[in-house]
Amino acid sequence: VCFRMGENMKTQLVSAIHLQEVELEEQPADPASVCFPSGPTYTVEEAVETIGFGRFHVLLFLIMGSTSIVEAMEIMLLAVVSPEIRCEWRLDDWQVALVSTMVFLGFMVCGVLSGYVADRYGRWKVVLGGFVWSAYFSLLTSFAPSYGWFIFLRSLVGCGVAGVSQGFVLKTEFIPAKYRAYLLPLATIFWMTGSMLIIILGMVVVPTLGWRWMIRISVTPSVILIFLFKFIPESARYNVSAGNIPAAVKTLQWIAKMNRASLPPGQLRGPSSWRILLSSSFRRTSLLLWYSWFVASFSYYGSVLSSSELLEKNLLCVTDADREHQVKHIHEDGLCYCIPFGNSDYQTLLISCLGEVALVPINICLLNVLGRRLSLTVLQLLAAVLFMMVNICTTMFGFTVLLFLLRSLVSMNFNVVYIYTAEVYPTVARSLGMGFCTSFSRIGGMIAPFIAQVLMSRSVILALSPFAVACVVCALGNFLLPIETKGRALLMLEDAFSINIRTIG
Repeated sequence: VCFRMGENMKTQLVSAIHLQEVELEEQPADPASVCFPSGPTYTVEEAVETIGFGRFHVLLFLIMGSTSIVEAMEIMLLAVVSPEIRCEWRLDDWQVALVSTMVFLGFMVCGVLSGYVADRYGRWKVVLGGFVWSAYFSLLTSFAPSYGWFIFLRSLVGCGVAGVSQGFVLKTEFIPAKYRAYLLPLATIFWMTGSMLIIILGMVVVPTLGWRWMIRISVTPSVILIFLFKFIPESARYNVSAGNIPAAVKTLQWIAKMNRASLPPGQLRGPSSWRILLSSSFRRTSLLLWYSWFVASFSYYGSVLSSSELLEKNLLCVTDADREHQVKHIHEDGLCYCIPFGNSDYQTLLISCLGEVALVPINICLLNVLGRRLSLTVLQLLAAVLFMMVNICTTMFGFTVLLFLLRSLVSMNFNVVYIYTAEVYPTVARSLGMGFCTSFSRIGGMIAPFIAQVLMSRSVILALSPFAVACVVCALGNFLLPIETKGRALLMLEDAFSINIRTIG
C-alpha cells in the first residue's frame, strides 16, 4: 500500500531525526513516495511480548547472567590483589591506583568500539569475543614479570571486559517489558557471586599458592561460558535493524517453539539506521546519562576500593581494634609495604558483597513504584549520606554494617542506570548508546582509585567527600531526565520517528 507524502512534511521528518544520508541512499524511484508492506505486520517487541516468558528466558537468565560473574571477578580482583603486588614490587600508592586506572582506560577505549561493532556486526560476536579476549589476557597477567607488564596486560583485560558487558544489551532485548523490572535486578546475584568467588579465592589460594595462581584459577568461569554461549542466539532486534529479517524470524520462531508459544500473525518489519542517537530528542537524555554512568562507576568502585584500602592500611577509626589492625601503613620509619589481608578483612569484604543482593526486593519495589528516574535520584542521595557515615568512629561490626548498606545502594544504582539505558535508546543505537555510557563510566572508574587509594592515606574525610558530592549532583541530574521508561516497550526506529514528530509538532 503506497501513499503520496507532501514535500514539506517529508523534509520536516527527515531533518527531525538527521537521516538525510539514509534518505539519499534508500530513496525509491519516486522520491515523494513511501511504501510499506501490504498485509498485517508486527515488530520484534510485539513478538517478544506475544511469546512471553518461558524456558528460553530461564536459559537466557542463567547463561547471560553468568557474564556478570566474569566481569565482577575481573574488577573485584583489583581490590584483592592490591596488597600482594604492593608487597612484591614495593609500590607506592599512586602506582597501585594506576593499575585500576589502566584497566578502566582499556574498558573506556573499547567500550565505544565494542558498542559500534555490536550495532554493526551483532551483539553475540562481540560478547563471545570479549570472553575469549579477557580470559586470554587475564591468564597472561599471572605470568607478568614486572609491574609494567602487569598494568599493560590488565588494561587489555579491561578491553575484553568491555565486550563482555554488551551481554546486558543482548539479554535485555529478549526479555518482555513487564518482566524486566524483576529479572534485571535479580541479575545482581551473579555479580555478587563473582565478587564473592574472587574474595574466597583470595582467602584460600593467596596465602598458600600466591596471587598468580589465584588469577589462573579465576579464568575458569570464562572458559566454561565460552562453550555454553552457543545456546544463546543473536539478538532478533539487531538482525531486524541490520535488515536481516529472515534471521530474526528464525530466532523468534525458535524462541516461540522453546516457550511453547506462537508468533503474531503477519510479517516482521523493522528499521535500518543508527543515526537516531544523534536526534535532538535524545540529546539531553544522553548528556545526563553520561554523567549518571560516570557517577555510578565512580561511587561503586570508590566504595569497593575505599573499603579494601581502609582495611589494608588499617585507617579505620574503630573502638575495638585487634592486634592485626594496629599495624599501620605509614609510621615513623617510613612506609610498610607488606600488610596482607587477614581473615577478618576477607570476611568483611564478603559480608559487604552480600549487600549487593540483600536489598534487591527493595530495588524491585522502587522500580515498579517510583519508576526509573526517581529510583536513581533516591538511591544517589542515600549513597551520599552513607559515604559520609563511613568516616564515623565505630566498632568493626558498625563499619561492616555501614559498608554493607553502602554497597547495597551503589549496586542498586548501577543496576537501575543499566536498565534505564537499555530501555531508553532505540534498537538500532542501543549497543552504541550503551557503549558511550559505559565508556563514561570507566572515566569514573579511572579517577576513583586516585581518590580511594592515594588521597585516603592522607585524609579519610577528604577521600570520601568527592564521592558524596558527586552522588548529590547526580541525583539532581537524574531528576531532570526527560523520559520515564517504566513499563514502556523498547524503542524501534519508527517509535523514534513518532517522538520527533511530537517534538516538532
